[in-house]
Amino acid sequence: MQTLLKELFSTYYKDVYTYLYSLSHDAPLSEDLTSEVFLEVVKSIATFRGESDIKTWLFSIARHKWFAYLRQKKRQIKPELFSEFWELQTQTVEDQLQSQLLAERIYQLLEQEPERTRGIVLMRIEGFSFYEIGLQYNISESSARVIDFRAKSKIRAILKKEGLGNE
Repeated sequence: MQTLLKELFSTYYKDVYTYLYSLSHDAPLSEDLTSEVFLEVVKSIATFRGESDIKTWLFSIARHKWFAYLRQKKRQIKPELFSEFWELQTQTVEDQLQSQLLAERIYQLLEQEPERTRGIVLMRIEGFSFYEIGLQYNISESSARVIDFRAKSKIRAILKKEGLGNE
């Protein structure tokens, strides 16, 4: 068993690291997540049924670790991240407070969306290309664009109905 784990590590470490780096664009984070992937492999190698390629299985674990990291990260909501929804111009303290409230409402509405839709919109807000998003979710670039557009349109409509948005 130990030999198998050493072989998996030496064979696939670089591939898993590269995959995680392509998602995070952060070398230290990619190293940490890659280590977590191989710790998970040690814990769950006995459950691997061989129904898929071992590399596919490793990348699946890596993808789950990446999403777990994103969920855990839960950064402070920054209004400027939501500029695609509404023009957020902050000049006075009152305007800044209104922008923060609007950003929090947008985030609440995103939380109500299906996991894939929420993930696509958040990846887009974080600056990922539609190509990268498509790769992450195993969908076409066009599908990623459509899902992102529909989710943002739905949120804009809700904000308008609630009187929180611009015309």
